[in-house]
Amino acid sequence: MHTLESTLYPIVSSLDSGVGNLLVYLLIAIGLWYSFKTRFVQVRCFGEGIRRTFGNIKLFGEKHASGMSSFQALATAVAAQVGTGNIVGASGAILTGGPGAIFWMWLIAFLGMATIYAEATLAVETRKVNPDGEIHGGPVYYITTAFWGGFGKFLAGFFAVAIMLALGFMGCMVQSNSIGGNMESAFGIPAWAVGVVLVIVCGVIFLGGVQRLAAVTEKIVPLMAAVFLLGGLVVLIVRIKYLPATVGMVFRYAFQPQAILGGGFGAAIKLAVTQGAKRGLFSNEAGMGSTPHAHAQANVKTPHEQGVVAMIGVFIDTFVVLTFNALVIISTLYTADGPLASGYTGAVTETLGKNNLAQTAFSTVFGGTFGPMFVAVCLLFFAFSTILSWNLFGKINAVYLFGGRNPKLASTVYNVIALVFVFLGTVFSSDFVWDLQDLLNNFMVLPNVVALFALTGTVVKSARSSR
Repeated sequence: MHTLESTLYPIVSSLDSGVGNLLVYLLIAIGLWYSFKTRFVQVRCFGEGIRRTFGNIKLFGEKHASGMSSFQALATAVAAQVGTGNIVGASGAILTGGPGAIFWMWLIAFLGMATIYAEATLAVETRKVNPDGEIHGGPVYYITTAFWGGFGKFLAGFFAVAIMLALGFMGCMVQSNSIGGNMESAFGIPAWAVGVVLVIVCGVIFLGGVQRLAAVTEKIVPLMAAVFLLGGLVVLIVRIKYLPATVGMVFRYAFQPQAILGGGFGAAIKLAVTQGAKRGLFSNEAGMGSTPHAHAQANVKTPHEQGVVAMIGVFIDTFVVLTFNALVIISTLYTADGPLASGYTGAVTETLGKNNLAQTAFSTVFGGTFGPMFVAVCLLFFAFSTILSWNLFGKINAVYLFGGRNPKLASTVYNVIALVFVFLGTVFSSDFVWDLQDLLNNFMVLPNVVALFALTGTVVKSARSSR
């Protein structure tokens, strides 16, 4: 296994770097496009999105004849968005691109709110409902709406294969990899043992279908976010005198990254922007085509209603959860008394990495024992909920591709393979798993964004209904 990994890693890393940089610009372009085309729906309709989101919270496993409530759909989407990208991904972006990378994550998220409005609107607009009430929706359905005939089927098939590999299989490896690594370092539990438990618990939920998943996510997402934010708030209160400098570093190093990264300005700014943009994409998933599968399940009267709710998912993911984590890291590690005050150089690189950066940051206030435990438990729930949602997204596409005659068989085979990858994630190394995930994410983006451009008129019509 180690030999295979060492052989594939340089190839995957090189491909990810080349393709990923190109698609970052494409995602920025689609975010700008829809921001202007919808007259900045993420600003105009932000209040409506908040009201529709938090005015319908129910935590008692509400059941529906089909699909989910609007909040359940959002909780499933946020479960996918709020994962290792918010802790490990943000940590990696800060280490590699400096504190300024967070600014570029914010920018990507602001534009991404318009993108995800378009995705959710189109997912509801083009979804299919079976006679028994079962809902099928997602990018494959709006891709084939945008492009008829063989070309549309090819793009939809390409997307379906990409998301099955990227999220259903490799994505679950990323999440279980982070869970296993953090539980081992915090509690001394072998990563492989964590993998076995994950397989058992995930298997039970996978077999329960959409209704069971919705009942789990609508409970676990608000709880896990509240616990993490409360912990972050405690750290920020203790470090409150450093907050002005912390916020200042985010903005300063966004435009002067060489001051913390070293080297020339051109290379440093490119690193800060690309790290912020890449990790921003992995975190909020706007433009990837993943969360539309959840929003398509929402029982709403109009596509616009779920579109504005979807925007709040990006806001919660990046501007709330990820930002709290980033501020904790910067205020404890990058301020004058922190080990990274002079940047990620020297002996500190031998002890600090993206996998233990958040643990180290929380440890400065919570202590060397409780700090890592707190982060490990939070990451366990973040990543676990992401595995559940990503499994659903991949399964929808597996049924689309292979379930014509026997959808239950296609779903069962897919679930078994996905569980194997959940376990494998706990035994592979972190860098290889993350780069492989990034590469496959890129393959999802292209057909999804092409369809989003093609269906601009449909989205604009929906956005105008809010006037």
